[in-house]
Amino acid sequence: MFPIKLLVVGAWFALLAAGERMAPGAERPRGRDIARLTRNLGLWAANTVMNPLITVPIAAAAAAFPLWARPDWPLWAQLGLDVILLDLWTYAWHRANHEWKPPWRFHRVHHLDQFLDTTSAVRFHPGEVLLSALARAPLIVAGDLSLASVALFDTLILLGALFHHSNLRLPARFEAGLRLLLVTPSHHWVHHHAAHAETNSNYGALLTLWDRLFGSWSKTQRTPEMRIGVEDEGDASLAALAAAPFR
Repeated sequence: MFPIKLLVVGAWFALLAAGERMAPGAERPRGRDIARLTRNLGLWAANTVMNPLITVPIAAAAAAFPLWARPDWPLWAQLGLDVILLDLWTYAWHRANHEWKPPWRFHRVHHLDQFLDTTSAVRFHPGEVLLSALARAPLIVAGDLSLASVALFDTLILLGALFHHSNLRLPARFEAGLRLLLVTPSHHWVHHHAAHAETNSNYGALLTLWDRLFGSWSKTQRTPEMRIGVEDEGDASLAALAAAPFR
């Protein structure tokens, strides 16, 4: 399973990385790209090491001790329901990361990135990844979610994050239609707008349904000059980002 996931994610990453350079949605910042990529990929490397050692064992332990036994539904129905439940949970947890100060300390590291591309999708503080895994465990237990469902969702969420963080320019009408169902680059770009009011909107991970349903959909349209990051703050070195939540 892992080699297949690695192949699929790697191919998707390469396709989007090439696409965002051939058809960019915004001009890439000059002179700071190498330092920025080093920060993003450094955080990704730390989380890649942490994933099999901590994140996966937490999900596996939660899946091994369900509170109840779900009815024997067809596999496609179980997987579909689990993905929807996990996506709703991800929306709620993402929103809590913005509205509750303790997890925001960690999530802020993701938002300090001042440009969006495929590498932004894997720029997360390891502390945020750990908190997310712990916060998700009760849902896995209470919902009798299988480890296969969690693994499938984690693959889908990574593919989705690479897509909607990418600097890919899509045809406007196509993206507008796609945005009715799925989170797109322009939709998520607004979430990373440095203006605080816009940062607290468009929380969806896979489906945009939850933003419309719970009143967090922003009508603001992405523009190439829209500033990305955290209001009145700049990015920092990799070491400073690692220490940032504890200051």
